[in-house]
Amino acid sequence: MDQMAGRTVSALVTVDGRRLGAVGPFPVDTPWWADVGPVVSHLEPALGVPVAVLRLLTVDGGEGARDGHVTYHVEALRPPVRELPSPWPAGSGDLVGPAARRADWATASGVREALEWADSALRASGRPPSGPAGQVKTWNLSGLFRIPTARGPVWLKTTPGFAACEASVIGAFARVAPESVPAVVAADPARRRVLLDHVPGVDCWDAPDDVVRDAVDRLVAAQAAIAERAEGVPAGLPDRTPRVLAGMVDELLDGAAAAELSPGELSSARRLAGRLPALIASLEACGLPHTVVHGDFHPGNVRSDGRRAVMVDFADSHFGHPVLDGLRMRDFTPDGERAARVARFWAEAWSARVPGSDPVRALALGGPLAHLSYAVRYQEFLDNIESSERPYHAGDPAQEIRAALECAGPAGL
Repeated sequence: MDQMAGRTVSALVTVDGRRLGAVGPFPVDTPWWADVGPVVSHLEPALGVPVAVLRLLTVDGGEGARDGHVTYHVEALRPPVRELPSPWPAGSGDLVGPAARRADWATASGVREALEWADSALRASGRPPSGPAGQVKTWNLSGLFRIPTARGPVWLKTTPGFAACEASVIGAFARVAPESVPAVVAADPARRRVLLDHVPGVDCWDAPDDVVRDAVDRLVAAQAAIAERAEGVPAGLPDRTPRVLAGMVDELLDGAAAAELSPGELSSARRLAGRLPALIASLEACGLPHTVVHGDFHPGNVRSDGRRAVMVDFADSHFGHPVLDGLRMRDFTPDGERAARVARFWAEAWSARVPGSDPVRALALGGPLAHLSYAVRYQEFLDNIESSERPYHAGDPAQEIRAALECAGPAGL
């Protein structure tokens, strides 16, 4: 099938370990592979029972985690009341046996356990569900359900063991800036499950400057406050301080990512890695403290109702240099003039919190290290996810290494 714009879907459906058959292909109105709400909305009326999308199986066409024809494994949570339109495809296997690195929420038992835990935790907190949970998203990095209650919706999020414990990170931010993070209704840190109160407003992809400035100010104020508190960093948070990152980059260039680089690119990347100690020394001289870094601080991970900006999605959080967050927000702003304003907001916020520091120079220096840090992180994804879901991140480490080389320029080689 040729690469296509938009997404079409096929579903292989099981129930209690039994193969039932297939549904599709059918179109859905959003392009993103992880966005499974429209898939559920199509299948539940067709089968007459609740369903859960467990995981992606194959993708034909599309790129960048969107578009093309996507096949999912779907579990019917009760035996369907209607016949499936197509038989089980030959060569598809049973799909329900154990698999290396399969996420808990990518199994029928894992989905049921998570929903049962959420139901029990909500009842214990005095907010029993007022209706069925609605699946919103699933992919190799998280599963997301929206659960209605009489006091408003609650979000069930599950993440893998290699993700930061979001409840712990949110707790660290809540101690210094409670209005800047969602309220945690309940958490199961060992299983990386959390129930979060709904954050009113919209994602800030197209937010005006005053909203972006508010988000940046809130992040910087919280990070500066955490840095001042000896007990502010959650236990077990990954250490991604620049010198630790430099060692991880060396390992990255000796691993699988190197095979995707040309000999010239790999040679240049090794030269850049050799320059990291000097770059890091200059970055540290800018005077900004190590703190809890959000790790993916882009506009889509901020919500605002016009009154306050709230940060969400802390799965990539770590202990490190805050310039990574400033660069992430700037680099997700496509317009050059606006990106410059975002950078100025971040620099002004840190200058006010740490007089005598040089956040403008930190932004100028930090680009190569930021891209290399994301290369390391994407390789962690690939090393820890099920093989069928590798299309979500295939090629990302090499792409970030190339971005680091471009950012460093001739002087970095």
